[in-house]
Amino acid sequence: MSKFNRKGITIITVIASLGGLLFGYDTAVISGAVGALDNYFIGALERDQELAVAAIFQFKLIITLCIGAIVLLFSSFLLKFFDKKKALSIIGLFIVVAGLVYYYQFLSLPGVLTENLKNSILGFMVSSALVGCIIGASLGDKVANSVGRRNGLSISASLFVLSALGSAYPDSMNIFFGDSLSAFIVYRIIGGVGVGLASMLAPLYIAEMAPPKVRGKLVSFYQLAIVSGMMVVYFVNYFIVQGQTEAWISTTGWRYMFLSEGIPASIFFVALLLVPKTPRFQVLKGNETNALEVLTDINGKQKAFEVLEEIKTSFGKKKAHWLFYGGAVITIGLLLSLFQQFVGINVVLYYAPEIFKGMGMETDASLLQTIIVGIINMIFTVVAISTVDKFGRKKLLIIGSIIMALSMIGLGFSLYLQATGILALVFMLTYIAAFAVSWGPVVWVLLSEIFPNSIKGVMAVAVAVQWLANLLVSWTFPMLNNNSTLIEVFNNGFPYWIYGFMALLSGIFVWKFVPETKGKTLEEMEDLWTLKKIIK
Repeated sequence: MSKFNRKGITIITVIASLGGLLFGYDTAVISGAVGALDNYFIGALERDQELAVAAIFQFKLIITLCIGAIVLLFSSFLLKFFDKKKALSIIGLFIVVAGLVYYYQFLSLPGVLTENLKNSILGFMVSSALVGCIIGASLGDKVANSVGRRNGLSISASLFVLSALGSAYPDSMNIFFGDSLSAFIVYRIIGGVGVGLASMLAPLYIAEMAPPKVRGKLVSFYQLAIVSGMMVVYFVNYFIVQGQTEAWISTTGWRYMFLSEGIPASIFFVALLLVPKTPRFQVLKGNETNALEVLTDINGKQKAFEVLEEIKTSFGKKKAHWLFYGGAVITIGLLLSLFQQFVGINVVLYYAPEIFKGMGMETDASLLQTIIVGIINMIFTVVAISTVDKFGRKKLLIIGSIIMALSMIGLGFSLYLQATGILALVFMLTYIAAFAVSWGPVVWVLLSEIFPNSIKGVMAVAVAVQWLANLLVSWTFPMLNNNSTLIEVFNNGFPYWIYGFMALLSGIFVWKFVPETKGKTLEEMEDLWTLKKIIK
């Protein structure tokens, strides 16, 4: 590429990656507010029994609606994998079995604020945005193909702004039926829809704009933007609470944390007006002239015609059944998404200040340690960007899995043995570094590469599954970490052993089943899956 072309694609990548920055910002802003939310919302329920009974009823209603929405979305995915009769049979059986368990284990419980219920409400407050992420990611393919990748990102930016305002002032902006706790959860879900859209559309936008030789590096910038957003909000949270009393943080400070997200969200919305629609979307809508103009700016005139023909050939093929290439590519994509979350990364990112407080640190010190986590995350993401196209995706994932497994198991034992000083911190930072150089950016690169154009919609399923796994891990962590029985037996070490075991499994999975995509065009990956299907 010429200097001009490199500059153009870099600007485009940076603007699209702001969606990742907001993803990271929205993910990490909650980390500094967990203790304050516990004091402000859960504390109020403990002091007022009437309020608690009403809140528990609303909580059950919200959970039911969220589960219903998730089941509906994943049911629509099943209908695309299987014939209608078989899909409906699977869905019906799941609804009956899961519905009975859900009713007797949750809905039928009395409106009493038990320890487990308090932890469950707190966990869902922290992770509620992930419900929106699942919805947003599930709708990502429809949005991408109807209004386009760029315009879809504009919608996500608008949702970020609304969520920032509503989450900061759920009492005065409560336009819903219910109390401020319920309004807070709903606004977090709205922001999550924006994150879910951005999580699919931003990497897709970059992958479709970038030349193959630098695609891995440029898509990795999305992960760099995510960790940059996290690091920015760690500093923001720290400066908001620095020198303030716990009482001020619990009543006012947490509001400023959420409100601050409106600034980068507004910048993102305006910046998107400056970037073009992707060539693949232009071809999809029959605007080949506009597509050629964009391709010429990025690839040069001679290469532009060649790439345009490849795109036309790819889209000239009819949309295939999602199992057209067999189950291997689907399974690999879904398991990559599951393992990225089951290794426990978002437990560390969401609950880092609370984890450090559990090690005996004050609020200021715990948030300062969280900044160190953010810096390590960012440094090693930069390392990943410089190595993903050199060493390949597969090697980085396997190395990362091994180091993460050792780190999480070590952290679990340090907590179990109550050696929570510098050793525990080293284990946590090593884990963050390993994830940042491997499973953080590389999974996004792989998800944007492995699915052929004719079944590209499956990426929405993979991303939705990723958010569902994130929700399960983040929601259950307080129930595992704050359970008095588990604390008495394992001294808070138990959850980390689970994440370490998952990291070990993730490495074995990559070693055995994941293909290397380094240096291959999107069309060459389609040929790879076609060949595997023929050989099989």
